[in-house]
Amino acid sequence: MTADESDPSPEYGSTAASIAILAGIAAADAACCQALGRRSRSDNHHDAEQLVAQVRPGGKRAAAQLRQLVDLKDAAYYGFITVTAPELKRCLRQARQLVAFAERVVRG
Repeated sequence: MTADESDPSPEYGSTAASIAILAGIAAADAACCQALGRRSRSDNHHDAEQLVAQVRPGGKRAAAQLRQLVDLKDAAYYGFITVTAPELKRCLRQARQLVAFAERVVRG
């Protein structure tokens, strides 16, 4: 509703990226809860990467995807830097992949 990957609106790019980042973080938490019985409680979302990397199979790749999302979090949330169209596309792609990863882990 906030972004079209083929022609992302600069007006809504940061909003769409923020939603994608939240989806990726939530997906990572769900996968960790299912596979490891715990999730990161740190205020620094980068700390969750170490837990996600422990999830098998696919945790290392998912941790790298989470890292890319979290790297853009401040720019997307607080608007210090405008989220570019390529960054938005990357956010949406990483979020989709993390949600798919979490679905595979949760379904077993």
